[in-house]
Amino acid sequence: MTTWTGRTTDLTVSLTEHSGIDRAAHHRLDEAWLAAAWSHPTTRVFVVSGGQALIDDTPEGTTELVTTPAFEAPVTETHRYFLGTDDDGVSYFALQKDSLPGRMDQSARPAGLREAGLLLSPRDAGLMVHAVALENWQRLHRFCSRCGERTVIAAAGHIRRCPACGAEHYPRTDPAVIMLVTDEHDRALLGRQVHWPEGRFSTLAGFVEPGESIEQSVRREVFEEAGVTVGEVEYIASQPWPFPSSLMLGFMARATSPDITVDGEEIEEARWFSRDDLAAAFESGEVLPPFGISIAARLIELWYGKPLPRNVT
Repeated sequence: MTTWTGRTTDLTVSLTEHSGIDRAAHHRLDEAWLAAAWSHPTTRVFVVSGGQALIDDTPEGTTELVTTPAFEAPVTETHRYFLGTDDDGVSYFALQKDSLPGRMDQSARPAGLREAGLLLSPRDAGLMVHAVALENWQRLHRFCSRCGERTVIAAAGHIRRCPACGAEHYPRTDPAVIMLVTDEHDRALLGRQVHWPEGRFSTLAGFVEPGESIEQSVRREVFEEAGVTVGEVEYIASQPWPFPSSLMLGFMARATSPDITVDGEEIEEARWFSRDDLAAAFESGEVLPPFGISIAARLIELWYGKPLPRNVT
């Protein structure tokens, strides 16, 4: 049986590399410090709207998050989120707005994480994923779940407080398992969701239920979606996935039976692929790879032994 732990050292998962940003959570409740940081000439600010931010290609061939000094940023008092500081002491803020600002040079373009996460540096990708996650939570949790009163933003965007009952609400993160299942012949189990385009296959995934361990969740989801029983489960890596609020926990798992019975609700089709089968299916166009930014692609590559064809759409 293959052991994966020794093979994960070089596994690079998008949005998880060290960003060089200290989130500096101890400053979030210090209004005087936040005001001073906002007015500092080195502070950098960017706007996030609908899960997108502006990115721009540089003459050097890299892609950067478009940031501005605070004094050039759009006006907002409430939806200003402190993201942290870098090693040089530069502070970073995100502003949540209804739309992205226009650019005089016309070279910048709006992008979501599925595109930007593959292009940006670890620093910029880390800043963007933090901002997008906060924006998603802020837009969806404006009212108190205890009493129904409209809440107010606190802690530089990381808490919502209820002025009526005093409850504090924190950004939601939903744990989800995502797993590449292999059988005794070292074939990989890939499935196609009912709403995906024809030919799109990826690993199976699902949310962790209350009172359930992540290993139990892997076994339950695989059986529910594909009818395949799973024995050994090995954790590989995680990935923040704010679409809108998931944390993907990646696993390799070993099937104890090759029999497939799809549920027909989430998974329309599931198949076992050898490496040769998958290579031929990619070449013919019969199978489309998962999104290049996703941990699903990294899990498949760990088994496949080489990069998958690039897919960013």
